[in-house]
Amino acid sequence: MRNISAGNLALLQARRLVARDFLWLKARALVTGAPFNYGFWSDVGDVQAQVVNPDTGLANTRNFEGSGSLIQISDIPERTTIAVRNVTVSMSQLDPGVENIVRGYDLKQAGVEIYRGLFDVDSRQLLVPAFCRFVGFVDLVEVNTPKENEAGSIVLTCASHTQEMTRGNPDTRSNDSQKKRNATDNFYQDVTTVGETEYWWGQKQGKITTTGSSRLASAVVLRGP
Repeated sequence: MRNISAGNLALLQARRLVARDFLWLKARALVTGAPFNYGFWSDVGDVQAQVVNPDTGLANTRNFEGSGSLIQISDIPERTTIAVRNVTVSMSQLDPGVENIVRGYDLKQAGVEIYRGLFDVDSRQLLVPAFCRFVGFVDLVEVNTPKENEAGSIVLTCASHTQEMTRGNPDTRSNDSQKKRNATDNFYQDVTTVGETEYWWGQKQGKITTTGSSRLASAVVLRGP
């Protein structure tokens, strides 16, 4: 359940609130890879607005470009599971700011934050910082160049940050990888040869087994009298 301020709750019950969306993109420079952040919002004109930073929980003031640059954001499903959510963002192909960040910067796996701001109908003021509704990454950028008398668009397909939990770890249990964590850790120093090691115990001999019950013994060679 999302908490809402008493002021917003009163205006919401009186039907005196209007919602606007804010989009924050964390792109990179094509040559240097330096970070470049830019914002758009779904209303007219450029504004400075406060948003709740999803990393710190504190309010930050950011600049957002408007005037039709952000056209539509698809429904954002609210789930309690760790399933990956996908959201599409439609933007104007004619807006110079949109063209600049899409064609002039690297948006591959760029960070995406989507906020919802609630404005007073009468004052047109953002009463509390806009809250974050989505955090993720740009998976796909589609630039739809229209034919004559047709409408074009730029569509960003974004995946939620929970996709990071689906990534596998390419690292392996090896002596080299262990020493990257701690140069003096030699726990895996025999991992490449222990499987071929043979032991003698009385008249029984053979390779060391690797079953769960013999994990501790697998690093030791036992020799009988």
